[in-house]
Amino acid sequence: MNIQRLPRLRPAAVALAAILYVTGKSLAQYFGLDDFGVGLFSEAAGMGNAGLVLVWAIAHCDGLDGPVVMLARKALDAGNVNLVLPWVQARDEREIRNAFEQALSVRRMGPAAKEMADRHFFETLVRIHRAGEGAPYTGLKPAGRDLGPAIPAADRALVDGSVEAVVTLVTDAVAEGIREYFQAAWRRKGFDPNDVTAGREYVEAYVPYIHYVERLYEAATKPAHGHHQESEESLAHAH
Repeated sequence: MNIQRLPRLRPAAVALAAILYVTGKSLAQYFGLDDFGVGLFSEAAGMGNAGLVLVWAIAHCDGLDGPVVMLARKALDAGNVNLVLPWVQARDEREIRNAFEQALSVRRMGPAAKEMADRHFFETLVRIHRAGEGAPYTGLKPAGRDLGPAIPAADRALVDGSVEAVVTLVTDAVAEGIREYFQAAWRRKGFDPNDVTAGREYVEAYVPYIHYVERLYEAATKPAHGHHQESEESLAHAH
């Protein structure tokens, strides 16, 4: 393995997450796709060396301080590839095992080689994880991004054993959003049928209101999917 040919760190793109993440973070942006960033990482009690909040990775799996990379660091230090294998599909396990063994070999060449080998393994792992969900890989994201309130609240709930704070956060945001979209449409509803301009203004408020409610309901009633499926569904509902 030629360490001079290891890829450099590149800017990264966004991914969507589990249903609470989608609902809580995206309300203000009309349920569009948004960058969630990186947040609290917690090891869950009773899960051993692989203990971590699994729902975490979908939203920020490509972050340098996200759960996939953080667990990859632990796996390399421990020499135990099993710690990261849950994040890839079974058909991709051999490729990850090979990349892991190569990284371990290169790491022995010195500190500079170790840093480059680790970076290469992180990128390989995240790329294959995202490919398994049908999502593109555009590089690793920097550490320290702003998550917004939803993801930290969801993570804390899994540590604390109570989801009530998440329910309150999301419910309040949903209620506020529905009211705002409704009022915007209601104010324009009583237009003169012969006033085409006013009619178009009503439609411009009506369509976002209906879509907002529709997407909220779908997010609340349909199973959460991976990156690719969520992106396709959002496009399918766009006018």
